Amino acid sequence: MRVLEQYRPQEALRYFEEICAIPHGSRDTKRISDYCVRFAREHGLRYVQDDHNNVVIFKPASPGYEDHPTVILQGHLDMVCEKDADCAIDFSSDGLKLRCDGKYIFAEGTTLGGDDGIAVAYALAVLASTELKHPPIEAVFTVDEEIGMLGADAMDMSVLQGRILLNCDSEDEGILTVSCAGGATSTLTRPVVREQNAGTIWRMGVENLIGGHSGVEINSGRANASKVLASVLKELPVRLIRIDGGSKDNAIPRSCEALVVADDPAEAFRSCAEQVKKLLPPTETEAEFYCIPAQSTMLPMQEESSRAVIALLNELPNGVQKMSEDISGLVQTSLNLGILKTQENTVTMTFSVRSSVNTEKTELIGTVKTIGLANGASYTESGEYPAWEYQKQSRLRDVMVSVFRELYGKEPVVEAIHAGLECGIFSDRLPGLDAVSFGPQMHDIHTSRERLDLASTQRTWDYLVAILEKL
Repeated sequence: MRVLEQYRPQEALRYFEEICAIPHGSRDTKRISDYCVRFAREHGLRYVQDDHNNVVIFKPASPGYEDHPTVILQGHLDMVCEKDADCAIDFSSDGLKLRCDGKYIFAEGTTLGGDDGIAVAYALAVLASTELKHPPIEAVFTVDEEIGMLGADAMDMSVLQGRILLNCDSEDEGILTVSCAGGATSTLTRPVVREQNAGTIWRMGVENLIGGHSGVEINSGRANASKVLASVLKELPVRLIRIDGGSKDNAIPRSCEALVVADDPAEAFRSCAEQVKKLLPPTETEAEFYCIPAQSTMLPMQEESSRAVIALLNELPNGVQKMSEDISGLVQTSLNLGILKTQENTVTMTFSVRSSVNTEKTELIGTVKTIGLANGASYTESGEYPAWEYQKQSRLRDVMVSVFRELYGKEPVVEAIHAGLECGIFSDRLPGLDAVSFGPQMHDIHTSRERLDLASTQRTWDYLVAILEKL
């Protein structure tokens, strides 16, 4: 007996359980991709599988819906593989140990992969059905979404005729996502020159800031530790040895530390730190500054190099740059100095740049580059992905709101997010695309506590079925 056999929606949970039995972590998607191909063959459906393991399965419309516009059902095949320290599962060879307590579906000791296995299961159930009413279907299963949307970016989308896209990669029931930010990683590298100096070495820093995700929490009162410390250092007669803060470009740094050469700077540091602390957001109640004697085998920077690095750190923009005029409370454009790292001959500054308007993203990247070049730094860029821009007119959104109201007896939340979704790549490649992202309720995704709400999974299946019939 299958673990989920007694639960509904049986049409989708059957396929979800089969998916969970196949290893399918990011960069390990050949087996799950081949599973989708076998499914298509068994059901006599046309399919395309590319060299990256992306799969598209085509299904004709049900009787009476032949002349309706084609609908794309889209989700990603890969999952985040995390487990408890005492869990013996090998993600490269073992399936997940599914459990259900009647309220939640989860996996024993590991992530569940509900993100985004449930989307694949829903789509397979639609493709397999002989009873549902629906327009022509193009089911698109991408790979390696969790490590940068690599599959969608590499996919040849000329095989797709649909311009209506239902993306099922959201984790909060009742929320319809209609826009997301595009982004890029921008890195400035400033060369430095070092020299002998007989001064005293000090360790200066700030710690215990809140930090957080640079997309979701960029406007929630989170100070950037690297920018905070730079604002103190510009007021002091110090010579930098090194300065380091943060470890991920999309995380707001919680701490930053500098080694400097200076003559008895403790009192001046304390005074400057007190002034800067008064300017921090009121949420930063735990911030602590310190200045203590230290040692270093690395030579200090020449005065010109030191001044240039500190000036550059202070001149560069950071945080929210513009709020949306269309969606209340939405950050439209931002950047985050996520990684500040010193090496022997360079200091690098890595930013995550985001905007839900592609032209603003380009302009902000240009600003970072211009300021960097003017201060003697070189510029590189990677990981660019397009924004999914908000559409003031959307038939799909109108239909989904109407159906939600009929089924749930209330209004859905229509929102945009300041983070990336595959919808941005699809909307960039498919002119005129009308897209909405939605999904059932999940909790603690990407952790071993991940769980999928069973009742929500049933409601969301009913919602999807009703949307397809309405379309």
